[in-house]
Amino acid sequence: MDSLQAVLYVYLFILLGFITKRIFTQKVDEKTLVVLSVYIFQPFLSFWGLLKRPIDFDLAVAPFIFFGLGVGVIVLNLFLAKWLFADPKDRSIFIVSSVIGNTGNLGVPLGLALFGPQSLPYTTIVNLANVFMVYSFGAYFYSRGSFDPWQSIKNTIKLPILWFALLAVWLNLLGFKPSPQLDLFLQMGAFAAIVIQLMIFGFYLAKISLKLLDTKLIIAVVTMKFVVLPLITFVVLQALPLEPLAKKVIFMEMMMPLAVANVNLAALYRCKELVVTSLVFITTALFVPLLFVYTKIFNYLG
Repeated sequence: MDSLQAVLYVYLFILLGFITKRIFTQKVDEKTLVVLSVYIFQPFLSFWGLLKRPIDFDLAVAPFIFFGLGVGVIVLNLFLAKWLFADPKDRSIFIVSSVIGNTGNLGVPLGLALFGPQSLPYTTIVNLANVFMVYSFGAYFYSRGSFDPWQSIKNTIKLPILWFALLAVWLNLLGFKPSPQLDLFLQMGAFAAIVIQLMIFGFYLAKISLKLLDTKLIIAVVTMKFVVLPLITFVVLQALPLEPLAKKVIFMEMMMPLAVANVNLAALYRCKELVVTSLVFITTALFVPLLFVYTKIFNYLG
């Protein structure tokens, strides 16, 4: 029950963003908040999160496990897509959408609500792995192979969150510990990032339309996202010698509903963006009741 309450309080910020966008519409510009989040506050979150604990094997290997699981599911989806869909755009959406989860806007604050501040190093570093997933595999498949993934990787490298994360890792390895005053300064920026990210997510949900639904694609993506992917992730994590918190965070991040980044990429490459927006909305709505089941699974991970 405590976990469910924590999730509902996190979703309240999303609801506030949703209502704000619905009421004020054009008076609220989400692009401005995106710029502030990406270039100002997310670096605070990354830097503060990665200084919360000394880097050890579990923390260092977490993003590689997350990325490896994602790539494995993409390979599985490649084979299934040929059998399930005739339309190449439907294949692309199915192949990659279930892997690109909302690890940033929702995953970081949800980890904080469920597991406390000790989850921040894991959620922060896993989110970096997801960023690479979005701008490499995501961009490639939504463009149906016509886009150079190396250019996306170059664009990813330019993001300040990556460089602040590397700086935090370097300082961490040197044994640097921020003073109480500096830690409070970083914490203020980090929590501002979390609130802004949740509000932005609400803004985007307010723009989503359910006018175009593809039942077959929805069933396929939801089944892969919330049934097959949890099973694969659970089996793999059970076999790995990681601390329980690392397993729980990785499992949680793999279960995140579809990210709005799917919509952005689909719109950019004209890959049925209205269908993709429906998938984002539906998986976000389904995630709340399903999370109650996932919290029970956490107990078996340590």
